[in-house]
Amino acid sequence: MEVIALVGPSGTGKSHRALIVAHDNEADTIIDDGLLIKDGRIIAGTSAKKEHNKMLAVKRAIFVLPGHAEEVKAAIERSKPKKILILGTSDNMVGRIAKALDLPEISGFIHIEDIATKEEMEKARFHRLKEGKHIIPVPSVELKPHFSGYLVDPINSLLKRNQTQRRRMGGKSIVRPVFSYYGKLIIDDWAVKAIVRQILKDIENVTKVADVKVRHVFKGDGSVGYEESGVEITCDVVLTYGKHIPTLVQYLQQRLKYDVEEMTGIVVKRVNIGIKALFVQPKKF
Repeated sequence: MEVIALVGPSGTGKSHRALIVAHDNEADTIIDDGLLIKDGRIIAGTSAKKEHNKMLAVKRAIFVLPGHAEEVKAAIERSKPKKILILGTSDNMVGRIAKALDLPEISGFIHIEDIATKEEMEKARFHRLKEGKHIIPVPSVELKPHFSGYLVDPINSLLKRNQTQRRRMGGKSIVRPVFSYYGKLIIDDWAVKAIVRQILKDIENVTKVADVKVRHVFKGDGSVGYEESGVEITCDVVLTYGKHIPTLVQYLQQRLKYDVEEMTGIVVKRVNIGIKALFVQPKKF
């Protein structure tokens, strides 16, 4: 199995040209924004364009969210592609995708500026930034079941091909993800702490939240740079006597992880619960 890459900054038309590049280089499979696409069909993965913020979209695109890489690796093993085309914003990004999916070393890099003019890239960027349009290299009929509730429009190829080539290459579609309209999103630690306190406040048998700390977890080293992979939440609480403490603590950990991730899009790597005291209700006589 051979692996090649199409590289260029976000919004410069990589996905629009992916089918042409794949066809011209005899690649039968494309990896684009979290999806594994073979012969014009999505066979595995989840699109980064379905995520509700840019942080999760990036994590989805590079296959670091739980279970994503495993699902796609299994599909690659089943489908046995001859050649895979990976799309990414940098040589480093496509290399990380290949590594996450246990693929062979990338044998060739195609850069968007080598196959698109400056005017074409500026036009693509305009449609991305001003209109929130993102392209996925599959036909709209194939895409709509995966994007229920999203606006999906079919588009025609910019380059003329005969009907046989078009059928073999498939089509392309436009989607408008939620995060396209948001701009930059930063969630401060104090906001995460406030969310944690509110969640715990509403849970029976939690009498008081004494302290909440948020620590950012990084991966990588000085030679390759640091990348944030999530946060670790530590809370000190006072509990009311009456519940099995290990069971209650496990519930608190699961609840905090799920709710914080659901509300913020931040990956919660670990939840530490410290029990500072146990409050005993006085007996009534």
